[in-house]
Amino acid sequence: MTELRTVDPRTIKPNPHNPRTVAAPPHMEQELIASIRAIGIIQPPVVRIFNGDLVVKAGDRRVKAAIAADLATIEVLVKDADESTTHMESLSENAIRAPMHQIDIWRGVKQLEERGWNEQSIADALAQPLRIVKRVKLLAHIHEPMLDAMASNQMPSDEHLRTIANASVEEQAQVWKKHKPGKNKELSWWTIASALSKRHIPFSAAKFGDDLAAQFGVIWHEDLFVQGNEDGRYTTDVDGFFGAQQEWLENNLPKNGVILQLDNYGQAALPKKAERVYGKAGKGDIIGHFLDPRTAEVKTVAYRMPPEKKAAKGDGKDATPLDAPSKTQRPAVTQKGHAIIGDLRTDALHETLRADPLEDITLVSLLVIAFGGRNVSVQSGLNESRSDRTGICENLMPGGKLTLDNEAIRSAAREMLTQVLSCRDNMSNSGIVARVAGDAIGAALRLPSMATDEFLSCLSRQALEQEASTVQVPIQTRVKDTRAALVKHFDGATWIYPDAGFAVTTAELEALSAGPEDFSFEDAGSTENEPDHSAEEGLEDDEATEMAHAAD
Repeated sequence: MTELRTVDPRTIKPNPHNPRTVAAPPHMEQELIASIRAIGIIQPPVVRIFNGDLVVKAGDRRVKAAIAADLATIEVLVKDADESTTHMESLSENAIRAPMHQIDIWRGVKQLEERGWNEQSIADALAQPLRIVKRVKLLAHIHEPMLDAMASNQMPSDEHLRTIANASVEEQAQVWKKHKPGKNKELSWWTIASALSKRHIPFSAAKFGDDLAAQFGVIWHEDLFVQGNEDGRYTTDVDGFFGAQQEWLENNLPKNGVILQLDNYGQAALPKKAERVYGKAGKGDIIGHFLDPRTAEVKTVAYRMPPEKKAAKGDGKDATPLDAPSKTQRPAVTQKGHAIIGDLRTDALHETLRADPLEDITLVSLLVIAFGGRNVSVQSGLNESRSDRTGICENLMPGGKLTLDNEAIRSAAREMLTQVLSCRDNMSNSGIVARVAGDAIGAALRLPSMATDEFLSCLSRQALEQEASTVQVPIQTRVKDTRAALVKHFDGATWIYPDAGFAVTTAELEALSAGPEDFSFEDAGSTENEPDHSAEEGLEDDEATEMAHAAD
């Protein structure tokens, strides 16, 4: 005999033989409570009478959730007790369950929508975040034949599903008609997703506001597949986005800023003879702005124009060094790579001189060797002038008398060293003295990680693979994949190219005896005779090789 009763859930005793001894995950319990608060208990718990009490046979979770939801009464089914089958009923009620296929859940939400349920009410009833309900609604509106194919256990990957769902139903229908599998042929979700794929530009890349977006017809869509705490807005109107971004850039160009054009490789095209600054930009350096064609972001690049200088007769510029690299063999590090190393060394040296504690005798020694550097004309790595150095000296002699303020002297010494010492790979290079200075004060500790695609692309294949082997990173078939593996391996860590530190080798010290005018620390790796293939980053090796031969 079965009887339907309305009772206070607090009067019901739990099943003493409940086969579920491991509690359900907390989030599932909260979902059940939220669902009961929204729509009540759909299936009444089953109870039996034992010693005058109502005891649960099936539905312990529902009873506990009803109490947690503060329900005053619930309906229960009271069945006659049969001790021989009670435990089996409890076990089978928990074990023999078939969860709904996700396609059925999507279609069920669509039916609720058609019956007048709004998104918030569906979210409350299913105890799901509103964003999840919006995503399920989007999935439920996928082209029906595609849903049928997915329901037959041919689900696409998450990325392919995302691409398909974000396309319009009309586009899905057209692509399905063209690419649906024929008889005895396998369905390819990759082919379908590729045909529906569009370039998405994220809202985070936009500098412009609503006014320019409306002017250029940029419409933002919400990507419901990103994490809940991320801004998932995007647009597929590439031309409109670039137009609005360019307009914003022209209207908001900083003082002394310039807009750069792009070369054939999508890189910023610097003016002729311009020297790119890879470290911190100094006073007088020019900041170029451009739109990255890959990400649509506004990017900047610092550069400086060299002063006009007449070449002296017999300066040996046309001479080819005996140890110049062969055109057919790429050196370990390109000219651009040496430039990056020089700038990073200089920045680390300057930060250490300004911030780290130094002994007075060390400062005095450094000042002496600093003015023995190659660049003491003085060509400043900071792009400063003689008046800046004069200002430092004036602070040490107020009223024409030398100050005795130790702090003022130390500060002036640090600033003067910063003005003079440079490791840059150009005419402001101090040469060996800057390297010795950096090594003496531990400036290498301030070098940033060089495990970037920009720097690693400056290494030859042999040098790159040697570094990969050293840190036990598997060498890939394509050079760019090896670079990517190294970047990923050192993510969050600092990696310095072994030859990019400040330490001076014995060979370099011996070469110094050749004279400051004849010696450069970078001579051994000079690439003046090598074509610059830095714009070819990301090309396959055979493509880059063909371009190198063409340049030669």
